[in-house]
Amino acid sequence: MAEPFTIAGVAAPLPVNNLDTDQIMPKQFLLGIDKSGLARGLLYDLRFDTDGRARDEFVLNRADYQGAKILLGGSNFGCGSSREHAVWGLQQAGFEAVIAPSYGEIFYFNSANNRLLLVTLPPEQIEALVAEVESGSDKRLSIDVANEVVTTPSGRHYAFSLPARQKRMLLEGLDTIGMTLRDAAAIDAFEARHWAAQPWCRIDLPAQQKRV
Repeated sequence: MAEPFTIAGVAAPLPVNNLDTDQIMPKQFLLGIDKSGLARGLLYDLRFDTDGRARDEFVLNRADYQGAKILLGGSNFGCGSSREHAVWGLQQAGFEAVIAPSYGEIFYFNSANNRLLLVTLPPEQIEALVAEVESGSDKRLSIDVANEVVTTPSGRHYAFSLPARQKRMLLEGLDTIGMTLRDAAAIDAFEARHWAAQPWCRIDLPAQQKRV
């Protein structure tokens, strides 16, 4: 049985179709050599005007959506360039999951590799979620990852499915390196068989270059 893992919190509705990674994380915030400080750049041109003043009407600037953990997006969310900073920025801003009808392919795999949960639901279900969140005083959603279901404050349930690899990473707290290391014994066994069968292919490296 899968271990329980639930993401629960305020859901911010941003049902904009084709919201690309250039909008999610504008280019002027890509100048650093590490991942830090990207929360400030998240959706910057939508959050602020040209003078740097917060747009009061934008969802993430509204008091009732502060501290949101879940973002309700539109179709083809995260299309555009391959910048992984879009994923890092969402996570640094406190988002643990995005729920949308579809995603840009590279963004989808960048999210999976960084353990940002992407839930895919039909457009009509996204519309229902947005309507409930916008109209109700309770704007929290709950995502049960193990059982693959989204639950609303009114008790409605929306089932989704995750690829087995992504689900395992989320439930077991693994990144891509961690996933590989889980199979270290099998990798070592394969390597031993390979060298035993084809010893002429092996090149002995200096001790300091050998795998520890």
